[in-house]
Amino acid sequence: MDLKPSNFNKNTNAEKSSAFFLLHQKVQHWIFKQGWKELRDIQEQAIEPIISGVTDVIISSPTASGKTEAAFLPICSKIIEDSKQSVKVLYIAPLKALINDQYDRISGLCEQLDIEVHRWHGDVPQSKKKNVLQEPAGILLITPESLEAIFCNRGTEINRVFSGLSYVVIDELHSFIGLERGRQLQSLMHRLETCIRKQIPRIGLSATLGDMQIALEYLRPRNVYPSKLITSHNMRQEIKLQLRGYKFKAIDIDQGRNEENYIAEISDEQGDTYEVCCDLFRILRGSSNLIFANRKSHVETCADLLRRMSELRHLPNEFFPHHGSLSKELREEVETRLKEKSRPLNAVCTTTLEMGIDIGSVTSIAQIGAPPSVASVRQRLGRSGRRGEAAILRVFIQEEEITEIVWPQDRLREDLVQSIAMVELLIENWCEPPISERLHLSTLIQQIMSIIAQLGGIKAFEAWEILCGNGPFLNVSQEMFSELLRNLGKNDLISQMSDGTLILGLKGERIVNHYNFYTAFNTYDEYILMAEGKTLGTIPINYPLMEGVYIIFAGKRWKVVEVDEESRVIVLVGAAGGRPPKFPNMEMEIHDRIRQKMYEIYVSSQVPVYLDRRAISLLEEARDNFNRFDLARRWYLTYGKDLIVFLWRGNQLNNTLGVMLSSKKVEVLQSGFAMIVSDLSEEEFLDLLEVIINDDSMNDVQLASTVANKLREKYDCYLTDNLLNAEYAARSLNIEKTKKRLSELIHG
Repeated sequence: MDLKPSNFNKNTNAEKSSAFFLLHQKVQHWIFKQGWKELRDIQEQAIEPIISGVTDVIISSPTASGKTEAAFLPICSKIIEDSKQSVKVLYIAPLKALINDQYDRISGLCEQLDIEVHRWHGDVPQSKKKNVLQEPAGILLITPESLEAIFCNRGTEINRVFSGLSYVVIDELHSFIGLERGRQLQSLMHRLETCIRKQIPRIGLSATLGDMQIALEYLRPRNVYPSKLITSHNMRQEIKLQLRGYKFKAIDIDQGRNEENYIAEISDEQGDTYEVCCDLFRILRGSSNLIFANRKSHVETCADLLRRMSELRHLPNEFFPHHGSLSKELREEVETRLKEKSRPLNAVCTTTLEMGIDIGSVTSIAQIGAPPSVASVRQRLGRSGRRGEAAILRVFIQEEEITEIVWPQDRLREDLVQSIAMVELLIENWCEPPISERLHLSTLIQQIMSIIAQLGGIKAFEAWEILCGNGPFLNVSQEMFSELLRNLGKNDLISQMSDGTLILGLKGERIVNHYNFYTAFNTYDEYILMAEGKTLGTIPINYPLMEGVYIIFAGKRWKVVEVDEESRVIVLVGAAGGRPPKFPNMEMEIHDRIRQKMYEIYVSSQVPVYLDRRAISLLEEARDNFNRFDLARRWYLTYGKDLIVFLWRGNQLNNTLGVMLSSKKVEVLQSGFAMIVSDLSEEEFLDLLEVIINDDSMNDVQLASTVANKLREKYDCYLTDNLLNAEYAARSLNIEKTKKRLSELIHG
C-alpha cells in the first residue's frame, strides 16, 4: 500500500508540515503504519538539516520525546538508496544495554527499508563482527571502547569499512562531556574523519544539557562546521514532588538480633535506613518504580531490607537491585520485567537505569539521599510520567540527630538543604553546564598509543597535528606534547626509530594488547561472585573477601565458603547475616549555583510546599541554626581553636582555598560545604587571606605543585611532575575565581 499525503494529513495538523514530504516514501509509509497522526516538534525540526547532510545537529529533548526517530527518519531517508559497500551510519552510545535496546528499535524501522543494522560490543559474537568487517553496510551501533578496539586491531581496514560514512550519531551526549571517555570519543571521531579524509555530520541526542554552546563545542571542537540546535517546545510536563525527612539513628542490624525479632523490635518512629525502607515498601509496593541510591552498598542494603520485609509478610518480593557490578543476566532480568509490566517491580538502582535503555514508563522515581546533580534528577525524572501522566519524584533525606558534640556545619542539615536547592533549580529549568577546561592528558596518552597501534608508527609532529593541532586536545601545546612523549619513552610505553617514527615500546605493547586498554577511565581487577552454580556479579579485587565472611549481594545474604585467588572466583552460599561489600565511591562535583541556591534557601523564610512534616521541621531547625550562627552576615565561625569557613561556592573554589592555605602551612580539612581551618586566630586568618588576594606570584600550575597526591586518572602515573601539575590545576583549581570570591566576602 502506497502512502498518500492525504493518509497522513487527514484530521491532523500535518498539512502544515512541509518537512514530512522530504522523507523518502518508504519512510513515510513506515510512519503511516505506526498510526502516527503527526510528527513531534523535534522530529519536524530535524528533517531538513539532517537530510541536507551539511550541518552538525544537537537534538535536546526530554526522555521519551522521540529523539531516536527524529534522527533516524531523515538519516534512513538519505541512505536508503545507497546503504551498501560501507558503514553509512555510526551510532555511538555509552552503554551496551542501550545499544541492545536501540538495535531492536532501529531494526524495526530499517527492516522495511532494506537497511542493515549491526551492533558491536563485548557481548556480540566474533562471527557477527567479522561479517561487518567483510561486508560493511548500513548502520553500526557501537560503544567508544569497541570503536577504540577497531582502531587498534583493524587499523588498516578503517578506510574500507567507513569509506562511505554519512552520519555519526552520539546518544546520551551529556554523559560524555567533560569526562575522559568523552575526550576519547572526540579523538576517535576526529581520527575517523582524518582516515576517510572528509568531515561527517555529527548528530548529538540528549535529554539533559545545561549549556548548549558548550555542548556544540564538544560535538565538534573549534566550530569548524555549521551546527544547528533543536529543542522541544511542546514537552512541558506536570511534576509531582515530595521531599521526606528522617532523623538518622545508627543501628547495626546484625548485632546479635534474630532477623524476625529485629523487624518487630523497631518502631516506625526509628529514623534510619529501616524507616526509609518501611516507607518505600508502604508507598511503592504494588506498582513499578525506580529507587535510586547514590552508592552500590546502599542499593544492596535497601534491596535486602525490602526483600526481607516482603518475606516476613509472606508476600512475593517486588524489590530487586540493579547496578553495574551485578551480572548481565541479573540486570537484564530486572530490565525485562520493567518492560513487560506483567508484574509490579521496584528496581533499587544506581545510575545504571538513569539513562538510555527504554524500560517504558514507571509510576514514580524515588531518590534516597541528596541527588548527585540537578542534571541527574532531570534525567531520572524523565523515566516517570510518560503518556501524558504527571512525573512523580520522591526524595528521602536522612539527617543525623543533633547532640552536644555535633559541629556547627553539621547542624545546618546540608543534605536536606542541598536537595531542596536541586529541586528548586530543577523547577527553574537549570542544570549543570558540562566541564570543558580539563586537559585530559591521561586520555591523550591512551590516544597516542592507540594511533601508533592503528598505523604501526607515526611521526611525532603528525601525531600532535592529528590529536592536538587539529584534534580535540586543543589545550595541549607542542612543548607539553614533546615533554609527554619524552616521558612515555622513559617509561618504555613508546620508542623512536632512527628516522623519527614513534612505535610502541615493549611495555606499551603489553598495555595496548590487554583488553583493559580500550577504556580511557580507571577500571579495577575483580573477583567473580558465584552461588548455586550461577554468576551473581563482581567486586573489586582491592576489596578482598575471606572465607567465613557474610555479605549482602544481589539483594540477598550470603556466606563466603571459598576464595580461589588464582581464578579470582568467590563461592557463596545463602546465609542469615551479611553486610554489603565495599565498592569504589564516586565523588560528587557540586556546582557553584547549587551552593548559591542553598544560601538563598537558608536566608529565606519560604517553605516549599513539597516538604513533608519532618522535612519542614528539619528545615526550620537548619534555618534556626543558620540564624543563631549569624551566617547571613558572617561567612566564618570561631569554634574552639578552629575556624569554620563557608564560601557558598562549589567544590573547585573550596578546594582551591584549601590548597592555598595548605601551601602556607595551615592545616585545612574539607567538611562538606564548609572547611575547617585549625590553629589560626580570626585576625591571623583574615591577614593571611589579604596576603593571598594580593599575591600575584603564583598561578594555578604552581599552586598544584604544593599538592602531594594528584593521581586521579588512568595513566596519570606516566606524567611528569610538570604535566601532572598542569592536569591537576585545570581540573581542580581556579585561583582567579577564588580570589574574587574572597574579596567579595571580606570587602563586600
